[in-house]
Amino acid sequence: MFRKRSTDDGDELLARLGSLTAQARERAELQRTQVELAIALQRGMLPRDLPRLPGLHLAVRYAPAYQGLNVGGDWYDAFSMPDGRIGLSIGDVQGHNIEAAAFMGQVRAALRALASVTSEPGELLARTNDLLLTLGSDLFATCTFLRLDPATGVLESARAGHIPFVWATADGKSGVVHDLGGPPLGIDSGMEYRVTRHRLTTGGVFVLLTDGVVEGPSLSIDEGLDQVVRLAGIAAVAGLEVHALAAAVIKGAENIGHEDDAAVLVVGHDGPDSAA
Repeated sequence: MFRKRSTDDGDELLARLGSLTAQARERAELQRTQVELAIALQRGMLPRDLPRLPGLHLAVRYAPAYQGLNVGGDWYDAFSMPDGRIGLSIGDVQGHNIEAAAFMGQVRAALRALASVTSEPGELLARTNDLLLTLGSDLFATCTFLRLDPATGVLESARAGHIPFVWATADGKSGVVHDLGGPPLGIDSGMEYRVTRHRLTTGGVFVLLTDGVVEGPSLSIDEGLDQVVRLAGIAAVAGLEVHALAAAVIKGAENIGHEDDAAVLVVGHDGPDSAA
C-alpha cells in the first residue's frame, strides 16, 4: 500500500521551496547590483569630453556587451598634451569583469600621466608597460597609442598587441595600417614598441577599433576589418561627418555575433594635403 503524505511533510516541502526561492532572489539581486556597479565603473572611467580644435574632428562610439558579470575591458581616450599635440588611445583589457574594468582605468590613467613626461608613442607604451608590471596584476592589455599634430596632420602610432587601425582618404584610397606592433602591456618588462609615421590629409580619416567591432562567431577579424575599410572609404569619398562613420562602424558590430565590448574612435582632420 502507498503511504499517504502527511500535512507536516507538505508544510516542510513548502518551507524548503520558500527558502530556496528567497535565496534565488537574493542571488539575483546581488548579481544585478554587481552588474550595475561594473557598468558604472566602466562608464565612469571613459572620458566625458574630447579635445576640440579647429580642423580636428573626433567621434567615438562604445557598446558594452555584457552577460552576467561579463563587463568592462575596452576603452578609448583622447586628450591634449603639453606640447599642443593630441594623444589618442584605444585598448582592450583581458577579462570581462569588475577587475578588468578597474585595470582598464589604471591603464588609461597611466597613459595620460606618463604622456606629460614623454609623448613619443613607443616610449610611452614602454613606460606604461613597466609601470603596470609594478602593480602585480595578472591581467594584461592590448593598446594602440597615437600622437597627432593638429597643425600639420602628422600622426605617429605605436601598437601593443592590439588590432591594426583603418585609414581612408578623400580620393578613394583606403586600407589597414600594417605596422610592426609589440607585445601587450603588462606581460614582460623591457619591451620596445616601434613607431610608424602617417599623415592625416584633408577629408581623410583614421578608424581605431577594438576586436569586438570586427571579430566574432559570424565573422573573422580579416573580414571584419575589410568591412570597416569599405565603410571608411565610402565615408571619406562622400565627405560624411566622423560621427556618421563611427555610428555605421559600431552598427556593423551588432551583426558578428560577439559577446564582447566594442569601441570605435574616428579621427578626421582638415589639414594640409602635402605628403609626409
